[in-house]
Amino acid sequence: MRNKALAMWAVTLVLVTCAWAGSESVLYNFDSYSGDGYYGLSGLVADKSGNLYGMTYEGGAGYGAVYELVNSGGTWKESLIYSFTGGTSDGEYPQDASLVFDKSGNLYGVTYQGGAYGYGIVFKLSLSGGKWTETILHNFAGYPKDGSYPAAGLVFDAAGNMYGTTYEGGAHNYGSAYIMTLSKGKWTEKVIHSFAGGNGGDYPVGGLTVGKDGYFYGATIYGGATYNEGTVYRLFEARGAWVEQSVYLFTGGTNGTYPYSGLTMDAAGNLYGTTYEGGANNYGTVYKLKAGSNNKYTHSVLYAFKGGDTDGAYPYYAPVTLDSAGNIYGTTYEGGSQYDQGTVFELKLSAGKYKESVLHSFEDTSGNDGYDPRAGLLLLNGKLYGATYAGGTEGVGVVFEVKP
Repeated sequence: MRNKALAMWAVTLVLVTCAWAGSESVLYNFDSYSGDGYYGLSGLVADKSGNLYGMTYEGGAGYGAVYELVNSGGTWKESLIYSFTGGTSDGEYPQDASLVFDKSGNLYGVTYQGGAYGYGIVFKLSLSGGKWTETILHNFAGYPKDGSYPAAGLVFDAAGNMYGTTYEGGAHNYGSAYIMTLSKGKWTEKVIHSFAGGNGGDYPVGGLTVGKDGYFYGATIYGGATYNEGTVYRLFEARGAWVEQSVYLFTGGTNGTYPYSGLTMDAAGNLYGTTYEGGANNYGTVYKLKAGSNNKYTHSVLYAFKGGDTDGAYPYYAPVTLDSAGNIYGTTYEGGSQYDQGTVFELKLSAGKYKESVLHSFEDTSGNDGYDPRAGLLLLNGKLYGATYAGGTEGVGVVFEVKP
């Protein structure tokens, strides 16, 4: 087991040739042999200075790490700001959950396993005197009273409460949604919904999206009565009790199957997401749920992936990213022109219709690029930033930038 203090790592930008519309640069190669974190599953977040933060599934002290990337004169330098130590006293193996900042600059996140009961934790990282310190805010206790295995990250509401989901656990062991509230300096967790299968859905991998009027939206991989192909749901509090309602039940086939990703909401209240399979070619879809009157939504498939060497295939956990013009960006886990190693795609909006372009096909035959992206994209100053699970000079993932 490694337990090395990681100094700042100089990173040489590796430009990757791309035959598509965008250009990609590798900003950092994770290194499994040096005490670094590796396997970049989580998406990235940025602070006010444009520094990037993310998590790796393994590495560091052995159970995953939180890292920071700082751009200094055009060169990106990486440092580990926290290494998970695992066991009953710390978290283990953060999955696809992105970190989130509060207004004071503290970072919050979850790990999929570890903690007092082995079912994962909610943690906080605070910066003081140039050093980040971790505080465990909650140890998930699992079925039947608590959630277990949180895969998705946290979101804040306007009052400063945090919300998230767990993949399993809850009263029926089909997953849960929970709230974290702060009172007198102490955070308290409460399960606000236990998924029960059927039309209510089961096994939420994606997190919650804060909507208008106190609604919170999410998706489950399975559920939906007859077809069991997944659901989109919403939660809201009424008279002190939390209520779940089904927004859409996937029927498989061309409508899409297995919505692993979380949801993204635009200014008009429309929801966007992906399905891992289904669509016209069974390689997954990008879909839209258009907001109508009386909180009703209309589903439409914006794009069905074609797979093979011409297009992406199987968008995984990654939620899509919207820009101010309504264009949509995301990643696929497979597909693309370079040996089926994944893509970055764009759906460009023009005259009310979307046209898809592959901005980058990942290619790692020479060790100069990542592959198998599972996380979402961060849009910052007109550029897209993300991480890959594998590839790069050491074969354990990279952080990359794509200019659309």
